[in-house]
Amino acid sequence: MNVTQIDETARNIAVTKALFLAFGAKDIPAIMEFLHPEAIIEFYGPPVIPYAGIYRGTDKCERFFERVLSSVDVHRFDAEEFIAAGDKVVVTGHLNLTARSTGRVIDSDFVHVITLKDRKWLRFRDFMNTAVAVAAFS
Repeated sequence: MNVTQIDETARNIAVTKALFLAFGAKDIPAIMEFLHPEAIIEFYGPPVIPYAGIYRGTDKCERFFERVLSSVDVHRFDAEEFIAAGDKVVVTGHLNLTARSTGRVIDSDFVHVITLKDRKWLRFRDFMNTAVAVAAFS
């Protein structure tokens, strides 16, 4: 790994941490500053999860974040490890949320796989225990 790759890796982790901070602050305009114009968000799960689906483009990605933040109360969203190489950042962590529609808890580990382009999130994939989310929203 050369110095340029180290700098790119550090930048990608910094961008990812900044977006996570904006999410924690529920600051959607700040989140959007970190998304590439061709951004894609993939949140896997059935339609009972209000924000499950694939979102393409910044308008739809903004809708994703609005749906998440209007559907749950975030009690804990801890990113525990950032693993980066090239244009990818993988984040592992734990979350604890309450589904607003039912009052039930979503407690799960998560893995986020993020691809960056031009120092912005190009693709975001979320992996968690969707069975827990389904139970909370059902």
